[in-house]
Amino acid sequence: MDNKNNTTIKKSSFFEKFLNTIEVIGNKLPDITILFLFAFFIMLFISFALSFVNFDYIHPTTKEQIKILNILSPKELTIFLTQIVSNFINFPPLGITIVATIGIGVAEGSGYIRTVLIKLLNIIPKNAIAPSIIFISVVSHITSDSSYVILMPIASMMFYAVGRHPLAGIAASFAGLAGGFSASFTPATIDPIMQGFTEGAARLIDPTYSVNVLCNYFLSVSSTVAVILVCWFVTDKIVEPFLWKTMPIDEDCQKEDTNITSLSKEENRAFMISTIVLISMIVLLIILLIPKDSLLRSPSGKLTTPDAPVMKSIVPLLFLFLTIPGFIYGKLTNKFKTTKEFSLAMSSSIKNLASFMLFAFFCSQFLYVFGKSQVGTLLAVSGAELLKSLALPPQITIAGIIFFTALLNLIITSASSKWAILAPIFVPMLMYVNISPELTQAAFRISDSAINVVTPLFAFYPLIISYCQKYCKKTGVGTLSSMMLPYSIGLLIALMIMLYLFWALNIPLGFNSGYVYPPIQ
Repeated sequence: MDNKNNTTIKKSSFFEKFLNTIEVIGNKLPDITILFLFAFFIMLFISFALSFVNFDYIHPTTKEQIKILNILSPKELTIFLTQIVSNFINFPPLGITIVATIGIGVAEGSGYIRTVLIKLLNIIPKNAIAPSIIFISVVSHITSDSSYVILMPIASMMFYAVGRHPLAGIAASFAGLAGGFSASFTPATIDPIMQGFTEGAARLIDPTYSVNVLCNYFLSVSSTVAVILVCWFVTDKIVEPFLWKTMPIDEDCQKEDTNITSLSKEENRAFMISTIVLISMIVLLIILLIPKDSLLRSPSGKLTTPDAPVMKSIVPLLFLFLTIPGFIYGKLTNKFKTTKEFSLAMSSSIKNLASFMLFAFFCSQFLYVFGKSQVGTLLAVSGAELLKSLALPPQITIAGIIFFTALLNLIITSASSKWAILAPIFVPMLMYVNISPELTQAAFRISDSAINVVTPLFAFYPLIISYCQKYCKKTGVGTLSSMMLPYSIGLLIALMIMLYLFWALNIPLGFNSGYVYPPIQ
């Protein structure tokens, strides 16, 4: 018995050292924005050096020999200087991220999002706490990072109130929120961000290629079932028993204020009216979509083609569905007593995008040089030639993308940052071996999602650790990572099974989304 305990301690110690090593390495890396600045200058030098090399690769679209363009030449450098502002303004995810964030800012600033979460949590039966909290976490994908601040303290309090381990509540909500991020019932702000990078990368070799913003939606919705079941099983059968054995609740621990889940009459009334308005807006949209000659349909009468106005309006619709109910709730609860407070809620949400906008500026310049110099095309074509020579089945190639992304996610946790780097390489490269951009994006999102919860470099790790320390003061980085590791393994397996099941049955990944390139007509 003692030997077994000693072995467990040694394993735990080794695991914590491994995680701490990852944390140290990751923390020594420059900020992701500075990494793109370095990458920009490196790409300028590469374009200069490779412009003197003669390559035998042929561009599959133009049928011309690929030649690297020297961006440092006086002519190209002058053109680049005139393009700096437009590169930034036309950066695919920039505008849509700002618009969606403004809407979320109103709904969050008014307190409407908080009230929605509390309403959902208050109707949960005690014997269904775990799956219900995971379900709500998945629903919360549509919101901003406020879910981490609101949902996890409530989840821990509810677990504790019914005699369950509070850290298991935090783990379950964290797993559903961050680990199952590629699974969602509704479109989320990450969808247009991913689509923008994927479409831009695909157009490196096919200038006419369009990627639907909901190209992974069917897989995303279906995967919610897998995420809920896996996280529920891991919570009840693995994590909570482990926590009771290794992380006893501190004796001086005090329950959180139960008022966190209580609402005033004013808030209840405002919630009812705001939600009725939201439901009415959704019903009105459905009614407008029904006629075959609807202005929201494409000229051919279809709803899901890229040229359909409703597909082009996903982000504006998300903005309206958040802003209008949020504004009404804020007025009725006196949160927005004046227009200044309403404006402040919107501007406050934009302030949180300062680092993203800085990242967007440097990333857009890097992508310009990467594409214009044809270095991206060269990497894609040469990589495709290597894949062809290996003659690997596409299923193995996609698995390679998933596992590579999983390793990279231990150091770079931002999905948009990673996809900005990987999309211009992976998407064209796999298009050359007849794998669609939509499938490549789905593979990336699965891996990026599942590994989020286990990496110590995840942005919300310090916050989540502080929640855990309210019940167990000895909680640290290794504790949280080891607690979340079963979720990462389970989610990665489950989400991969869902992807391969869809693929085997040839079920569309989403709207206008197939598995092969060029698409089968």
